[in-house]
Formats: sequence, C-alpha cells, structure tokens
Amino acid sequence: MKGSRSREPEITPDMLLRAYSIGLFPMADSADDPELFWVEPEIRGVIPLDGFHVSRSLAKTLRKRPFEIRYDTAFEAVVAGCARPAPGRPTTWINTRIRALYAALHRMGYAHSVEAWEGDLLVGGLYGVSLGAAFFGESMFSLRKDASKVCLVHLVERLRARGFELLDTQFTTEHLKSFGAIDVPKAEYDLLLARAIASPNLEF
Repeated sequence: MKGSRSREPEITPDMLLRAYSIGLFPMADSADDPELFWVEPEIRGVIPLDGFHVSRSLAKTLRKRPFEIRYDTAFEAVVAGCARPAPGRPTTWINTRIRALYAALHRMGYAHSVEAWEGDLLVGGLYGVSLGAAFFGESMFSLRKDASKVCLVHLVERLRARGFELLDTQFTTEHLKSFGAIDVPKAEYDLLLARAIASPNLEF
C-alpha cells in the first residue's frame, strides 16, 4: 500500500469524487486523528460480481429472512455504526472529517447505505460510493450475527440488477475472500476502473 498525507486545507466532496475516479481514497490513522491521507494500493481488493460466493450456512440464514433490508434510509447511522469500536476492532479509521465528507456525498446522491433492521433497530449495514458503473465499498458493521453479510449479499444483487461492473473492496481479507474477493494488481485495476468510470452514473 502506498499513501501520502493530504496537505489540502480542506478536501471537498468534488475532490473526493475525482480521487475515486483515479483510484485514490482517503483514510485517517484513527477516529481521533483529524488528518487524512490518500491511499493508492499497489494490490487492490475486488469482488467480481459474476464470481460472488455465498456459503451454505449464509444461504440458510438468507432463506430465514432475519432482517428487513433497507437502502439509504439511515446513511449517517450506518457510518456511525462502522466508526464504533467492536470486538476485534478496538479502533477505526473513520474520523469526523470522513463522516462529514461521506454525508455530503450521500446528500449529493453518490454515497449509499445498505441497512439491516430488526423492527426499529438498525443492527447492521454497509456503505460506499457509487460512481459510473463502479461501487466502492467503504466499511460495514454488525450488531447481530451475519447482519453485515446479509447486507453484502443484497448489495451484490442490487449492483448486478442495475448493470454495475466493478465492486471495489479496497483491500482483501480472509472474510472477503470467502465471498470471492480477489487481489488485483494496480495496472489491471486501473483498466477495470477506467472502463467502469466511463459509464454514465448508474442508479443505485
């Protein structure tokens, strides 16, 4: 991974969209660090939409329909859930600047959330950025077993149905690899990105 500290006095939403279009995304060292830096991985995580894998146990969970799935009804609450510490994740990189920037992108129609609900309780979700025919996944959280996994399945189904070409996960983890995520060298990723970005903005 390579990244450089942002020396911009203020990163604007338009600047952020431009960064995504050329393969950059922002991060912070911690939720308490106000500074952001740009990241441009040499190896990029991607979930091929035609190679998405659902395990038998998750398929069984999906058949039970344990959650109501909603889209874009509680975007900032989803980001807040992703920013909270969790077991195995005592700190996150989602600081107040990140939260404000993505809230602005959501108001502009570029950032979206997939949400798992139990009645009036938000129990899991994920969020990301939609640009052209690409969706850039940012983060996810769960308060119930499999809640974020169910959201990811619904995200992939939605992207397929709307003609998206690229689901970017930034990096791969063993968890994401279980869904079919692969590592893509930067040169190959740049070609995938350029093709997806050349598309008119698809409706999420």
